[in-house]
Amino acid sequence: MIAIQFQKRDFEYDVYNLVKSFYPEEEIVLSDDDSPAAEYDEKISLFYGKNKISIRIERVSGDRKRQEEGVWLTEEMHGRKERKNQTKILLYHMLQKRTGQELPWGTLTGVRPTKIPMALIDAGHSNVETAKIMREQYLVSREKTALAVSIANRERHILEDIDYKNGYSLYIGIPFCPTICAYCSFSSSPLKVWKNKVDDYLDALCHEIRETASMWAGQILDTIYIGGGTPTTLEPHQLERLLSEVEKCFDISHIKEYTVEAGRPDSITWEKLAVIRKHPVTRISINPQTMNQKTLDIIGRRHTVEDIRKAFADARELGFDNINMDLIVGLPGEGIEEVEHTMQEVLSLDPDSITVHSLAIKRAARLNLFKDEYKEMTFTNNQRIMEMTEQYASKAGMFPYYLYRQKNMKGNFENVGYAKPEKEGIYNILIMEEKQSILALGAGASTKFVMNDRIERAENVKDIKNYIERIDEMIERKKQGYCDYEKNRV
Repeated sequence: MIAIQFQKRDFEYDVYNLVKSFYPEEEIVLSDDDSPAAEYDEKISLFYGKNKISIRIERVSGDRKRQEEGVWLTEEMHGRKERKNQTKILLYHMLQKRTGQELPWGTLTGVRPTKIPMALIDAGHSNVETAKIMREQYLVSREKTALAVSIANRERHILEDIDYKNGYSLYIGIPFCPTICAYCSFSSSPLKVWKNKVDDYLDALCHEIRETASMWAGQILDTIYIGGGTPTTLEPHQLERLLSEVEKCFDISHIKEYTVEAGRPDSITWEKLAVIRKHPVTRISINPQTMNQKTLDIIGRRHTVEDIRKAFADARELGFDNINMDLIVGLPGEGIEEVEHTMQEVLSLDPDSITVHSLAIKRAARLNLFKDEYKEMTFTNNQRIMEMTEQYASKAGMFPYYLYRQKNMKGNFENVGYAKPEKEGIYNILIMEEKQSILALGAGASTKFVMNDRIERAENVKDIKNYIERIDEMIERKKQGYCDYEKNRV
């Protein structure tokens, strides 16, 4: 156990996540006093003076303690942001020396690392200047710096025609899945439990669609993303009802992208794809995660590799010309050979884009809740694997276009979207860069109002039963949030 003691609770989120990055398997507790109640193997203490940051690390070894201290002195620290950055740099160097590790993303602990180079380039910095700041101020490796800067430039190009002030995007969540995968902690529920309530859910969702669409009628709808869960758990007539309601209530005449996440192959049928194809959907996603049958069985995906191939072939035959496929690196029992097999099999299908996720095991995921079931399995991710996936994507004519990170990622890496030219997922960039407001509907969805100086959220409850029963409350939250948004528009 590692205890972190604060003189005052400044930057506790950043400090905690930086320590967790160096010690991913350790339990970490936060403490205000000098003697944490629980026993600890190591204690990290942080103290602040006017122009001084002091960090002490104590290691308990038997009955003895070893101690080392780092002090950062500066003539003047300009504000909270500089103090935070210098605290993280000092702590990083101490933990790096102690563990012998280097983190690919340096001191960055947030989920949106490309926001930094994007902001720097927007402010007039050159690529070279931006890269230097990334390496020197945030200690990001050369490889990840190059990746972040290149993606920031590509994002700026893709978004150059987006009107942030007068536009918005729409997200609709379908919180049902055929089964719950072992690594999943999203707001999704097994369909067999809720099958008799799906129509009730759609009643509430369509009510929310009708009531919120009118609020945004004066703005341009740029992108739509229907995700989940797994939207194709809906029956064909239910999909038809949902898509028709969207197109009846929202003006989609200026739409730049309309995505339906078809998702798991065991929920995809020809009939469902045919329904989607009838509507002005421009992009779908078919998500195998892996092309190794043994792994699919372990993680609870109730479909075969052949099911993946069939779903993809059906989609192509129906005329879908922009298909994404999601993959996960770091799944139980998979090393570089298994990941390479997945890349070869997926790219032989010739998708238009792929998203390579680094496994992140959340507290609510089965892999975490039932660790004993998986204790004999390895969870492997490293720079060599990530570089290999990038090389395969490049050979297939795809370029990295968006990136984000999550807590507890294996190897402390990232999720990267690769796409052929003109096949990038615009919504994916918008949700990461937080430059445009997003109206989000459905259980667990979170609407973002992007204003002059801040981002406000209006969140829907996650529980499906509560969402159905409290739908008018969810709508009212959005109406109140929209009024504030109109007064403080970007």
